[in-house]
Amino acid sequence: MKSSKMWWDSIKSDSDKFNDWLIKQYRGEVTAASRIKSFADNYATDSRNKKILGVIAKQESKHAAWVLDLLMARGIEPNIEHAEERYWKETLPEVESFETGAAVGAHAEAMRLERIKVICEDHSAPADVREVFKKILREEIFHERAFRTMAGVEAMIATQESHERGKELLGLEA
Repeated sequence: MKSSKMWWDSIKSDSDKFNDWLIKQYRGEVTAASRIKSFADNYATDSRNKKILGVIAKQESKHAAWVLDLLMARGIEPNIEHAEERYWKETLPEVESFETGAAVGAHAEAMRLERIKVICEDHSAPADVREVFKKILREEIFHERAFRTMAGVEAMIATQESHERGKELLGLEA
């Protein structure tokens, strides 16, 4: 298993892995926006929660546009086919209610935050990537906190094991 720093060190030094990772970031942002919209439509009954989820989905779409700009600047062809599903196949079956769905989102955002922080703190990372991920970081902090608050402690605990299994499938420390 790799820590986020070990993972990033192996990605940034290999152009093929780096380009593949950047494409996956684009796919992840695009699919996050649609997943969140779907979750809100299917589970959110409170107007305040629907509004918060709408804001998060819009921000994820904005993140996708920022990552798309990085791809285009590097001459990398973006696509959303073959989006990574290993983590989601392990965690989405836990969604049985609004709270468990929010907990799954909170765990995923926390995992993402850990990786983004490593990138933002790495002064040897490409400057344009660091700048984009610094902007994403601010909003992802909000996403994780909002999902965690909507979930509540009980749902966070109930979904912890599937989150840890999902991280293991990604080769990350649980």
